[in-house]
Amino acid sequence: MPSAANTSSLSLLKSVPIFSGLSEPEFAFLAARVVPRTFGAGEIIFGEGEPCVGLYVVETGNVRIFKSSAGGREQVLSIDGPGGSIAELPVFDGGAYPASAQAITSSNLLFFSKKDFHSLCLQHPEVALKVLRLVGARLRRLVGIIEQLSFTTVRHRLVAMLVRLAKSNGARQGSGVTLTLPANNNELAAQIGTVRELVSRNLSRLQAEGLIQMDGRTIVVPDLKKLEGELDLAQ
Repeated sequence: MPSAANTSSLSLLKSVPIFSGLSEPEFAFLAARVVPRTFGAGEIIFGEGEPCVGLYVVETGNVRIFKSSAGGREQVLSIDGPGGSIAELPVFDGGAYPASAQAITSSNLLFFSKKDFHSLCLQHPEVALKVLRLVGARLRRLVGIIEQLSFTTVRHRLVAMLVRLAKSNGARQGSGVTLTLPANNNELAAQIGTVRELVSRNLSRLQAEGLIQMDGRTIVVPDLKKLEGELDLAQ
């Protein structure tokens, strides 16, 4: 029998786009079927090509969704935190998991089986429509990733990521920003579609040009507007 979701888990589910707007009886349906699962840092939640058994909602922690090549290179498609839903598409279309999911940190997830999700969609078709909207948004993001990998340089993608991190998680100091890079250059390479050596080389060049200052995994961007200008030069 599935474990009942606790009050905080139900509160989180109400913030998930595909479940938002459901009535209390509909949430009771969810509560009776959601199964809490815990994954340690680095643990694989599901692998690319495995039969899809259900979808997940991140309750705590962070999860990376990625594709792997035969040679072992990885391309990160997204990183999802609390409130993020994972694997709606294969649950919806009946196919295998199209990518792998791995816990970056120790993470608590809420699991909802494919069978129960189908039952929910049959009873409440608006849920299926919300999934279609979410899948459409993700498709647009994936098209953007393809465009970047096809038409931009490693330097451009690296600068774009630094600017993105600076704006979303950076600590501002006047015209500059301090930010923290992902755990290592292998992970950073996976996120921008390249290899560790090119990440290291381009970080060193950016530092030599005075666009960034590095101290381990901490990056200081002295002038964020100047760094952003590099994106315009690469157009």
